[in-house]
Amino acid sequence: MDFSYTSRTSQMLDRLRHFMADQVAPLETRWQRTLDHGGNPWDLPPGLEEAKQAARSQGLWNLFLPDRHFGAGLSNLEYAPLAEAMGHSHLAPEVFNCNAPDTGNMEVLVHYGSTSQKETWLEPLLAGSIRSGFCMTEPDVASSDATNMQATVRVEDETVIIDGTKWWTTGIGHPNCKVLIFMGLTDPEAPRHQRHSMVLVPIDTPGVRIVRKLTVFGDYDPPYGHGEVEFDNVRVPADHVIAGPGRGFEIAQGRLGPGRVHHCMRAIGAAERALELMVRRGLDREAFGRPLAKLGGNVDRVAEARMAIDQARLMVLRTAWLLDEKGIEGALSEVSQIKAIVPAMLQKIVDDAIQIHGGAGLCEDFPLARLFGYARSLRLADGPDEVHRAQVARHELKKYRD
Repeated sequence: MDFSYTSRTSQMLDRLRHFMADQVAPLETRWQRTLDHGGNPWDLPPGLEEAKQAARSQGLWNLFLPDRHFGAGLSNLEYAPLAEAMGHSHLAPEVFNCNAPDTGNMEVLVHYGSTSQKETWLEPLLAGSIRSGFCMTEPDVASSDATNMQATVRVEDETVIIDGTKWWTTGIGHPNCKVLIFMGLTDPEAPRHQRHSMVLVPIDTPGVRIVRKLTVFGDYDPPYGHGEVEFDNVRVPADHVIAGPGRGFEIAQGRLGPGRVHHCMRAIGAAERALELMVRRGLDREAFGRPLAKLGGNVDRVAEARMAIDQARLMVLRTAWLLDEKGIEGALSEVSQIKAIVPAMLQKIVDDAIQIHGGAGLCEDFPLARLFGYARSLRLADGPDEVHRAQVARHELKKYRD
């Protein structure tokens, strides 16, 4: 395994970091200033569209897609450092059109979408002119086991009828969210992983209702947001089913592998930002005649953070390499390992950074409170820690049973 950056990745990473410093960081500052002066948090941040156009013109666009026809043609291993760099800002992924859930939804359409579905939805998503949502989790069942799903997708002749309630649909508050991918039960008598289907549902379809936006530790996460969405006798043409009835789990399996690598690398970038803030605060502030960084256990906290980030990065890079070499079936345990390890690592480092900032770490003057909510929620998103640990144990036990 060679984790050294390819020349293409090195050149692109250098350009991306400069773009982050020159355009994304000022964009984030301007947006916070707008919010501080009473701006509507659900309006797009001032200058966001201009930054997106600039990123696209510089070739820093759709970097997550390995298919050269649709994206930059980077492997998972090549893209991983770029995702880490984007993780330093919560606005950066959208600037480069690499934001979840659009990334996963675009991958679904690239690999499973029909020609018509690609023309109608993939092309505007690739252009960054619309956003999307992914509807899987449900409020009334334990969604850590997706086979518990109660929402239904009934195919009747040339029409699909959708009923049910979903929540934690990320991106539902974005003003440009135009389409949802809905996963529901089609045939309860089929084999366990052939019962569900995925369907494209335009958000303005009659019967689709946003019940409410959900907070994460009191934060609505504008301008993206997470919502509870009701589907009441929603009818769409049968050609809106992706790849055909019963293939929902197959699609989900392919969608989640690379997406979890993207999540984890962005989380590592966020951890690097939290560590930098922790160190700067520790060196700039004094208490009891000494810098904060040298008080109590803060030296150990800094050292532990550095080691934890570097360990996690190596794990994620190895997983990205395995996905490139062997596909998702050859990296199931490793994907679960990083998904359990990295968010917990980020949460611990952000918590330590908040502690060294004191009261300032809890308010909007620093991004730490937002990062803590992001880290904690990531331990549930795409499967809770316990599910991933069970997957790792299953693979480990199987070695000895075999």
